Amino acid sequence: MEISRRSLLKTASASGLVAAVAVSEGFLQPLLAQIEPIDEKTQLLTQNSATPNRRGEMLYRNLGRTGEQVSVIGLGGFHIGSIKEEQESIKLIRSAIDRGINFMDNSWDYHNGRSHRWMGNALKNGYRQKVFLMTKIDGRSKSAAKMQIDESLKDLQVDHIDLMQHHEILRFEDPDRVFAPGGSMEAVVEAQKAGKIRYIGFTGHKNPLIHLQMLETATQNGFRFDTVQMPLNVMDAHFRSFEQQVLPVLVKNNIGVLGMKSIGESYILRSNTVSAIECLHYAMNLPTSVVITGIDSMEILDQAFEAVRTFKPMDRARVTALLARTREAAAKGQYERYKTTTQNDSTAMNPAYLG
Repeated sequence: MEISRRSLLKTASASGLVAAVAVSEGFLQPLLAQIEPIDEKTQLLTQNSATPNRRGEMLYRNLGRTGEQVSVIGLGGFHIGSIKEEQESIKLIRSAIDRGINFMDNSWDYHNGRSHRWMGNALKNGYRQKVFLMTKIDGRSKSAAKMQIDESLKDLQVDHIDLMQHHEILRFEDPDRVFAPGGSMEAVVEAQKAGKIRYIGFTGHKNPLIHLQMLETATQNGFRFDTVQMPLNVMDAHFRSFEQQVLPVLVKNNIGVLGMKSIGESYILRSNTVSAIECLHYAMNLPTSVVITGIDSMEILDQAFEAVRTFKPMDRARVTALLARTREAAAKGQYERYKTTTQNDSTAMNPAYLG
């Protein structure tokens, strides 16, 4: 079944598919024309952090135009699957939820499904109702995507997933494959119509131009994403910058911003230019709905909450000083290996995932 403008509009109330409006208002046409220099939009970049909504230990923000409120810190799904024992992982997940983290990140391919299974067990006994559950699929074909959606629901032990994202949009051909007749978007839209998922987004960590291509391809197909996930950190600001090139487009169009790689899997800390708390503060200072971070111990969980406790919106002078400290180290991308190597590209190492 080819995804037509008419079929996509049928699900507009659930996912904000605004084909007619997008075309009439020139949404993302061209994308590059919407990008403003970072120094000229300080108020835009801090709009989310300037109006805090604190409850208990956590700060909450709006998820784009969805109407959902999510914790500014999201629990990274990859790391909870790397913990040695399942019960330890379950305890960590539930502790995070009890303290106020409600955004759960995951993916179909994390640790061959172990992250899904362990999170599914952690979300029993009423915990599912306390969270906004996100996961990702790798499939580019309709058949592969449908299989991965159904496996995700089974392993997470839930009847629906709040946000499903196309994972690892890393290649310039990925957008065309997603939106092609018989592509993965058909399976995702059908799952949304069936009530299996609520919102739709995509992720990627390689090149901001590929994100812009995905957004443009969506527009050409009459589709508007609810969320986009991408690296946002003190190094990214200097090298192939998602912050500079993609973030303004998302903010302007009220698409939920999911920041990841805030500490760059600890590579950024190895530069000896910034602390972990500074890394988290920088990402939180951007108009991110959520800063997804890897948490694999109670100590790291405490660190995330300390970052929230001590966070205050940063003025231009503080941001400038922080970026000055990281500029030289960031210049060649050596601390953002997910951009410059294939070590984080699960779909490159496992091309069968794409279908």
